[in-house]
Amino acid sequence: MDVHDLSGGGDVLSRIERAARRALPAYGLTPQARLALINVSENATFLVEDAGVRTILRVHRLGYHPPEAILSELDWLSALRDEAGVRTPAVIPARDGSRVVTVEDPGAAPRDCVMFEWAPGAEPPEDRLVEHFESLGAITARMHRHARSWARPAAFTRFRWDEDAAFGPAPRWGRWQDGAGVDRAAREVLGRLESTLRDRLARYGKGPERFGLIHADLRLANLLVHGADAAAGTTVIDFDDCGLGWYMYDLGAAVSFIEHHPEVPAMIDAWVRGYRTVLHLPEEDEREIWTFVMFRRLLLVAWIGSHPAVDIARELGAGYTLGSCELAERYLT
Repeated sequence: MDVHDLSGGGDVLSRIERAARRALPAYGLTPQARLALINVSENATFLVEDAGVRTILRVHRLGYHPPEAILSELDWLSALRDEAGVRTPAVIPARDGSRVVTVEDPGAAPRDCVMFEWAPGAEPPEDRLVEHFESLGAITARMHRHARSWARPAAFTRFRWDEDAAFGPAPRWGRWQDGAGVDRAAREVLGRLESTLRDRLARYGKGPERFGLIHADLRLANLLVHGADAAAGTTVIDFDDCGLGWYMYDLGAAVSFIEHHPEVPAMIDAWVRGYRTVLHLPEEDEREIWTFVMFRRLLLVAWIGSHPAVDIARELGAGYTLGSCELAERYLT
């Protein structure tokens, strides 16, 4: 949701749940359908149960994506499912065939909703992170291979994850300088980090082999693993942030919030192994992995500062900024 969308706490969530319930008749669901809030981050996600059938309803935040961008997201995740062997949730259209349902929210702007099939599984367990990162590397490579060859629909539109999105005059998640606990010392360290990232990214460039359509949020919370076979049983969810960016940013995003975890180096090695079972990964790309880990980390400092009402942002707070400074000093030296 919009950062201001969350500031009303329970009152706002009650309104969003009412908006979600207004969307249900468009899908032919009964008045007895049950709604349960799963999580709130950029959007609100609900589990819907009706007559023994489970589905997932996403209520979009205000002002983040226009309807044509939401449709573009749905186009790609459906193409990945149909053409690339990547498991994604099927989009469930409304009775009139619409994939995006817009509902009135009295006193506020209308809200866009999308319904997906319910997919079984759970987030990968912590005791098997390395194994799952190898599978994730292979899945990511299949997504990148598809993105490079896919003929996007004429109306396709998504935003970009580039220097401007992070450091420009209107950064997507706000300024990292406004992050939780960014004091004078943190501003100095993270300012040097930004300068170095800008230089390295400029040298790295945006050639078609390095920059294209990406998921942009392939962290563990957006993977559902079902069964013992991680490679065959992983569903990729939440394409809400997909857009144009560096392909290696998908690896930076994969270690979001856990960049300091002692197993991260082994997880990255596993991801690279898995990726190379599907696509060639040049040494020049591998050398910049930590550039993209730190680029994502700095974006998340900004995100935490601009989303104080979201649970994970509130939990991490200023401690995440402090940890970012420690990681930045290591990266810079």
